[in-house]
Amino acid sequence: MYDVEVKAMNQSVKRNKTRFPPDFMFQLSKEEWEFLKSQFVTSKIGNLADGRGGVRKLPFVFAEQGVPMLSSVLRSERAIQVNIQIIRVYMRMRQLLLDNKNLWQKLEKIEQSLAKKDEEIQAIFKIIKKLLIQEEKPRNPIGFRVPSKVK
Repeated sequence: MYDVEVKAMNQSVKRNKTRFPPDFMFQLSKEEWEFLKSQFVTSKIGNLADGRGGVRKLPFVFAEQGVPMLSSVLRSERAIQVNIQIIRVYMRMRQLLLDNKNLWQKLEKIEQSLAKKDEEIQAIFKIIKKLLIQEEKPRNPIGFRVPSKVK
């Protein structure tokens, strides 16, 4: 990927061990290597023990964080270009996060404003309901009272 021989990459990694904590890079165990090797249909990888070509040492595995670190310690032109691209992507992602932060802040302001207006609208509805619901009071008759006739 970086246009560097495995030997040169391994040397760079060993010279810069402090740049590769266990969550950035690790070396496969023999069991992991055997399992991985069994996944290749036609492999010329060879066995670590038999000494017939192929891989003689257990390979390193780089996590997501280890890949940009690896590109920063290798000295090929491709590694330099990969490192530059990683930095550019990081800058774009940071800008996206900042833009989204501003958007979230605006949404929170709108939400708070709506909540305040919601309280005001609820108060208006309470008043309207009070006006619509009239208490049932006995009404005074309108007009003249005629004395009741005695029979």
